[in-house]
Amino acid sequence: MPVIYVIIIGLLVGLDQLVKHWIVISLGMGQSVQVIPGLLSLTRINNTGAAWSILSGHQMIFVVIALAASGLIAYFLVHYWENVTYRIGLSLLLAGTIGNVIDRIFYGHVVDMFQLDFINFPIFNCADLFLTVGIIVLGLAILRER
Repeated sequence: MPVIYVIIIGLLVGLDQLVKHWIVISLGMGQSVQVIPGLLSLTRINNTGAAWSILSGHQMIFVVIALAASGLIAYFLVHYWENVTYRIGLSLLLAGTIGNVIDRIFYGHVVDMFQLDFINFPIFNCADLFLTVGIIVLGLAILRER
């Protein structure tokens, strides 16, 4: 795997952790600030579950799954490195997985902050965004191969 992808993954994880830290020091728990009225707010919550707080309080399950997923993603990243689209998607998946597992291991929860005001959608963070975009990129790569 080219070193550039390791650097990109590291930068994405760093960005995720930096934004989470900024939110923690800037907003009180549950505090919300509108960024784009009617579209996007920053709302600080601590999530001990998955989306919509599914399996809330079961940190060890999420840690074990995330560590296993990280190993699997890293394996595929090494073995499919010649396909640029796969590399991008897998790099995003790995960065998102690492970003959230760091929170779960060290803090017992994940800090979420991005709230879409125009739809009832879970509040999310950068790592969640990386995971979502990574899945979309991989899905498109798979569809393009067929």
